[in-house]
Amino acid sequence: MRIWSREEQDDYRKRRTFNVRMSLFFFTVFVVFAIIIVRTAALQFVEAPRLQKEAEERATQDIPMKPVRGTIFSADRAKLAYSEPTQSLYITFEKDFSKGQGLKERPKLDAVLQEVLDTFNEKGDPTIVNPTMEQLVDKDFLDMDNVNSYGYSARLAKVGLSDDEVAYFKENKNKYKGILTFDVVEETLRRYDPDTVAVQTIGYVKKFDSVSGKDSKIDFYKKIAAGLKKQKDEGLMYSRTENVGYFGLEQQYQTVLRGKNGYRKIGVSAQNTAQGVEEVVAPVKGNNIWSTINKSIQIQTEKAMSKQLSKLPNAISASAVAMEIDTGNVVAMANMPDFDANVYRTGSISDANYKAVEYLYLNGAIRSKPTDDTGKKAESVVYLGSTIKPLSVLIGLEEGLISLGTTYNDTGIAEYGKGTDKIRNAGSHPYGSLNPITAIEHSSNTFMVKKIGEPLYLRDGVKSLEVWDKYMKEFGLGVKTGIDLPGEWTGTADYFDANDESSTLSKMVFASFGQKGKYTAIQLAQYTAMLANRGSRVQPHLVSKITDPTGKVVKQAKYTVLNKVDFPDSYWDAIQNGMKTKVDDSFGDFAYKDNFARKTGTSTQDVNGRHVDNGVFIAYAPRDNPKLAVAVMVPEGGFGSESAAPIARAIFDAYDEEYGLDGTPKKEEAQNADGEAAANGQ
Repeated sequence: MRIWSREEQDDYRKRRTFNVRMSLFFFTVFVVFAIIIVRTAALQFVEAPRLQKEAEERATQDIPMKPVRGTIFSADRAKLAYSEPTQSLYITFEKDFSKGQGLKERPKLDAVLQEVLDTFNEKGDPTIVNPTMEQLVDKDFLDMDNVNSYGYSARLAKVGLSDDEVAYFKENKNKYKGILTFDVVEETLRRYDPDTVAVQTIGYVKKFDSVSGKDSKIDFYKKIAAGLKKQKDEGLMYSRTENVGYFGLEQQYQTVLRGKNGYRKIGVSAQNTAQGVEEVVAPVKGNNIWSTINKSIQIQTEKAMSKQLSKLPNAISASAVAMEIDTGNVVAMANMPDFDANVYRTGSISDANYKAVEYLYLNGAIRSKPTDDTGKKAESVVYLGSTIKPLSVLIGLEEGLISLGTTYNDTGIAEYGKGTDKIRNAGSHPYGSLNPITAIEHSSNTFMVKKIGEPLYLRDGVKSLEVWDKYMKEFGLGVKTGIDLPGEWTGTADYFDANDESSTLSKMVFASFGQKGKYTAIQLAQYTAMLANRGSRVQPHLVSKITDPTGKVVKQAKYTVLNKVDFPDSYWDAIQNGMKTKVDDSFGDFAYKDNFARKTGTSTQDVNGRHVDNGVFIAYAPRDNPKLAVAVMVPEGGFGSESAAPIARAIFDAYDEEYGLDGTPKKEEAQNADGEAAANGQ
């Protein structure tokens, strides 16, 4: 065996170590290249689409374009609310004036904005509300990081530019280069029928940020605002300056009328400023809604109400509702005095205009509201008075407190309880022998007290009010009617008022003749329709159909019965026969004077220490085939026969003219007569 020398052994060890190191080197190189190849493939084939999208999003942003709001038509095809083209001014800031270096240049910006305001005042339409300096330098308006207004966003400065303003801002688009630029954009302005048709029922528009903020009382818009961060559909995004529906049908059908945003895809620089438009997607026009309100009937209603108010020394407001019994269509809903909703057409309103409409813009036909700024006048909703008596008699019959053969000697005054409390008829008038039918006809308070209110208490004690309330709700009094409007009030059952220290007996007695329940005109109309159709509580509605911009019907209103009560026909016959209160002064020459059911009411209440009388009236016609139910309220109007009945007469006449209470419109009769005369050469 050969023995290796020390030198050979050292040389072998060196070669072996070198080979191991080279193997490790090549293996490491292989692994690194393998990782690079795999990562490159992943980037190219797996992550490339995502990275490309992120790069595009960093380089571009979608700017919403406001949709064109749909039209609200009347039943006779008049445009009650519609959008028309207008020019708006947008301002784009070229730097962030809310922080950093931009703050040092705020004096320059303020001077420029003052020039803008001066131009508005000099060249603008005086009926259009101009922004204030406080609004233009508001933090939300200037803040480039604000969630509603990114740095590249153009801020809305004014809607409704005049021709002179348009010319000026187009010519001076880049006058203030380095500070801001102007853009004049064609948008739409909301317009309302100049005849002020059903103003409170139709509603108006306001800026989205004014109805969706933390101080807003409109939960509908607060929920929309809260969900915007999660909203992925650009078409459903809301801008803070967008006009949205405010009360009335405008708010109720906001999502139907609104349509969908379009958008402009713009380039965005590293400095977060706009770099031109890359793509435009047009907005989608909103759908149109067709109201059941007939403009002609509505105008005649409003004229009659204004005429009555001018005659009455104490009344300053009135409300009325006319509802078709067999369809649920509300053909008129009036609340006077009203105002011109065009003061809201830009979504903003001046302080002077707001002060003028502060007690007019809410709908007193569906809710209680103040009628003036003194607090010394009755609110829009009052006690029903004697209009409750048909239902009182129905309750008495159904509960077995009276029968159709019951008689009562009315002396004009009735004692109840221990005999120390007394109720009188109007003027303490004695009506002699009465039965349920004649008690309604003569509007006897004492009959209701002695034959229904007091006996119900004596039988059921404290539970008598619960029995009474059950019937009220079954007839739509104390529950919402289901009318398609926001903000409907349920009414007030004052017989449950814990602050009222009077006895249960006293509450029951007063409720029996209409003095302990405040309900709205729409509730009273639904109740009247229920008397007419003998027990079906029909849901009233203000929209008959919805159509898309091409005219295609996308939704049709349905006839809906909310609940029914089942009473013998003899009970309904008695009620109908009793509803013939004398109203000859208003209906003496009415074509259906012998064929319509009616009940007057005069409720009393204390207002700021004053004792006032309110006029109330209900009616339906014809008796034998009921078509239309009408309810009228005139706070502080005095007797219902004198204040409210003339308004109802005007409504029946207008309806008869348009549609015909007997099914034959008088307009058609007149047109046919004219045609026959022409054919005969007359």
